Amino acid sequence: MGCFMNRRLTLSLNSDVVDFAHTFSKKYNKSISKIVENYFIELRKQSTPNLPKYLDELYGVFENVNTPNKKELRKIFHEKNFN
Repeated sequence: MGCFMNRRLTLSLNSDVVDFAHTFSKKYNKSISKIVENYFIELRKQSTPNLPKYLDELYGVFENVNTPNKKELRKIFHEKNFN
């Protein structure tokens, strides 16, 4: 990923969840911050849909391509088919 500066985040959680977080943190010898950070990293990975390989290769192909809006597309369609 690159080098990013750490920033603070304040969370408000149910006291039972906080107790669990502390227990979990001690059990796995990881800070709560690191556990939360890893969780969000995994969520970010999952936000990309699981596509079949042939579609995955096409994912994002048109990301930087200017596509015409609906009016432009209709105009092009009518010029092509009715002239």
